[in-house]
Amino acid sequence: MDIQVLGTGCANCRNTIALIQQVAQARGAAITLSKVEEMRDIVGYGVMATPGVVVDGKVVHAGGVPTREKVEQWFRG
Repeated sequence: MDIQVLGTGCANCRNTIALIQQVAQARGAAITLSKVEEMRDIVGYGVMATPGVVVDGKVVHAGGVPTREKVEQWFRG
């Protein structure tokens, strides 16, 4: 599973990354997690509010830290 967190490095972005890592570890899921910080790249995904999350090329979240339940749903497929 390829996950990208879109954001410029704010606390919400860091919290989103930490939450995704926690859920992936708890589920034993293999992920590739990367950070996209360039605004032109973020806007290229159509995300206007950060943090945004892209899972396997699809935007699944934008604006604010996602709930743990929402993150767990991404892993359920």
